[in-house]
Amino acid sequence: MNISELAQALSKYVPSKSLDICVDWIVEHKIALRITKSRNSKYGDYRPPSDGKGHRISINHDLNKYGFLLTFTHEVAHLVAFNKFRFRIDPHGKEWKLEFKKLMLPLLKMDIFPKDLVLAINGYMNNPAASSCSDIQLTRTLAKYDKRDERWKLLEEIALNTPFRIRSGREFVKGELLNKNYCCTCLKSKHKYVINPLTEVQPLSKLLPAGRKK
Repeated sequence: MNISELAQALSKYVPSKSLDICVDWIVEHKIALRITKSRNSKYGDYRPPSDGKGHRISINHDLNKYGFLLTFTHEVAHLVAFNKFRFRIDPHGKEWKLEFKKLMLPLLKMDIFPKDLVLAINGYMNNPAASSCSDIQLTRTLAKYDKRDERWKLLEEIALNTPFRIRSGREFVKGELLNKNYCCTCLKSKHKYVINPLTEVQPLSKLLPAGRKK
């Protein structure tokens, strides 16, 4: 695939103003970029060269363009940190944090992100974590730019005692907020689970009476 074809393919996933930078990263580091199906456990990952293969990065296909760019930058920072330090550092230690910030700063100066996302990203960059989804404010702001099926809501958007289904098919009833997560009851096992307020859920029916399980 030549550079023109690469840019055309990548343009579906990243904001237009960031396209040249993303293409440059792929070409400079000879990155094999793979777009994958949705994964609940992660948005993307990086694999260093091994078994004759070069740098490999995978990103979930269903991220919005801003989320895709943030995730791609996150993984490129792993690549840069690996090239400098190999396996001598913690995966999300100070070295990775520094490389991530270096890569993000030019992007934040290019008028790529909406103002509300710039604020959320700046807050996140004070202490970048293993995943952007661990930052509630950043994840909440990113979710505003998702193209979601109207049948699906964020858990924090539905009322207490509402039965709901998550993407895996498991069904729960929304309970009270405990610290940062909701305590929800599994309809099948009656066991309680804490669920992130930004989890996508599909409401099943009208509200259940308070204290009643389906």
